[in-house]
Amino acid sequence: MEPDRRPPARRRLLTGAAVIAAAAALGPLSAAAAHAAPFPDDPSDPTGNDDHPENNASTETSDVTETSDFRGHDGYPPLHWVPADAANFTAADRPGQYPIELVVVHVTQETYADTIKLFQDPAHKAAAHYVVRSHDGYVAQCVDEKNVAWHAGNWNYNTRAIGIEHEGWTDDPKWFTDVLYAQSAQLTAAICDRYGIPKDREHIIGHVEIPGTDHTDPGQYWDWARYLQMVTAASR
Repeated sequence: MEPDRRPPARRRLLTGAAVIAAAAALGPLSAAAAHAAPFPDDPSDPTGNDDHPENNASTETSDVTETSDFRGHDGYPPLHWVPADAANFTAADRPGQYPIELVVVHVTQETYADTIKLFQDPAHKAAAHYVVRSHDGYVAQCVDEKNVAWHAGNWNYNTRAIGIEHEGWTDDPKWFTDVLYAQSAQLTAAICDRYGIPKDREHIIGHVEIPGTDHTDPGQYWDWARYLQMVTAASR
């Protein structure tokens, strides 16, 4: 990718739902299953791609609040807790309060670092549950699954869905790396297993499929056939 082909667009990633102000507390994945272990504050690149300009851009961490703990749950990939501001989601008690029935696939239209900055900005009024980084598959959890993240621009869908952002641009497939697909597919498979969501295109959908949206992500270059095959193949 040519890093100067376009500057990262500072557009709104997501259309926030018009809802009441969120409560400030975020809990662990589950009291029994969540655990913590130290991770470096500046995660290294296990793929050895630090010399790529686009990867250097995507690993910027200045002015971004990231914690050093790891959260695990059966079948999930490593999850790094990078909390969104409480003004960007609604505190809830899912799936008791609302059923979790869908996974929504997004593309950030920003670098990973700028996406996190937006989610931590209380004025942004939007966030997804997860962000997957392009060059190494690093998975940031920004909103607890029990809470309603404002990612779909549709309150009904927000209450019933888990939102996963993928670093990149819809018109540039170079961002959709093998490791991004693999980590995202494992994450989606684990979410589906946890909540009994069928692993099919009726329940794993793109932002473009949300009623009333003006978004087009994940776009024409997202390989749905490959992704669904990987989700289906992923084990608990």
